[in-house]
Parts: sequence; structure tokens; C-alpha cells
Amino acid sequence: MKFAIVVFPGSNCDHDAYHAVTQVLGQQAELVWHKDTHLAGADVVVLPGGFSHGDYLRTGAIARFSPIMASIAEFARRGGPVLGICNGFQILLEAGLLPGAMLRNQDLKFHCEHVWIRVEQGDTPFTARAGRGQVIRVPVAHGEGNYYADPAVLRDLEAAGRVVFRYCDPQGNVTDAANPNGSLNNIAGICDETRNVVGLMPHPERACEAAIGSADGLLIFESVVTSLAQQGAL
Repeated sequence: MKFAIVVFPGSNCDHDAYHAVTQVLGQQAELVWHKDTHLAGADVVVLPGGFSHGDYLRTGAIARFSPIMASIAEFARRGGPVLGICNGFQILLEAGLLPGAMLRNQDLKFHCEHVWIRVEQGDTPFTARAGRGQVIRVPVAHGEGNYYADPAVLRDLEAAGRVVFRYCDPQGNVTDAANPNGSLNNIAGICDETRNVVGLMPHPERACEAAIGSADGLLIFESVVTSLAQQGAL
């Protein structure tokens, strides 16, 4: 399987994702520059974290106009699995591939810490190996991770089972105290209507080896490999 990891000016988790995919998972990966117009024959696309274009205007607001985004939108339209991590999630929101927006963290502080998230849905390519209700420990590192959507959009997301990850405590309880940024309904990640585009604020690529604090994030990358194998795409 081949991953395309998209690199924007200001990306700083691209090599973390590359390491997780190649050195830990043992898959192929290619770093794709944001001005490219093709995805190098990728089976999976990852938009990594960082501060694309310095987060000027809004997080992801400039990156959405990068030439590569048209190819990503077409890849997603054809059912290709797309994962947006942190800034990558913000870019997917700005590009309209996912609904909603990111606001400043409720306490106006940058949060860099491990959190617990609960897997709400197991029917996306990135949760295929997870059990519904499974709790994993992964880090966050963001100042604008406060997910917001208007009430009608939020109702639709919940009704359609499109909330994929939710902030919780270690026992899986969804509480205000477990929410690091004030996101509505403790939302940590969502998917699109066809369920192949997933965005989340926590960093699974930074939690793929026990030596760095957690290997729980590997589940997300292993899931997409399993999902595509089951579809006969490998």
C-alpha cells in the first residue's frame, strides 16, 4: 500500500507520519508537495499536522487553495481514504470536504498533552480494526481545536453517526473535564457522508510506538491497511 503525505509550507508532522507509515507500519509512502497536481499513485492520502502557511487568516484557509487540493477532492470523490490530522483536519474543513469550523481553544491556551478519545464508529477506513467504544490515548497539540458547527449540522452529524472520535476520560466517560478545547459534544473527529474522509485533532502518528508514550495511534493506520485489503485494493 502506498500513502501520499501532503506537505504544505509550515507542515511539521509530515515526517512523523512518514516514519509511522514506513518504519513502524512497513508500508510505502511519498511526501507530496502542495503545489503538485497528482498524488503519486497513492492508495491513502494523509494531510498532516502543523501550521500551514503560518495559520494566516485562519487555520487551513490558505492551504485550501493549494493545487494538490483538487486532486485530493477527486480522490475522495472516488472513495479514496483521506485522513486529516490536526492542521490537516482544519484544511479539510476549510476546503469543504468536511463540515464545520475550528475556533480558538475555549481557554485561549495552546494544549500539548496526551488525551483519551473514544471510538464512536468502526465503519470508516481508519477505524476498521477498532471496537465501538474503544478508548485510546493519543496526544493533542493545537491552539484552534475547538470544533464548531451550527445546530442543524451538528444534529445531522450525530444522527448519521458521523462523529468518529470523542474526547473522554480513561474509562470512556464523556465529560467536560476530558474536553481539552471546548469542542461541541466533545467531538475529536468526524467523517464525511461517504465515510472515507476522516478528520481528527489528536495526533495518531505521534502515538505509534510505546517508547514515545503510546502506541494506540497505530490502530488508525493499521485500520486503513486492513480496510483496503478487505476491499481487495492491495
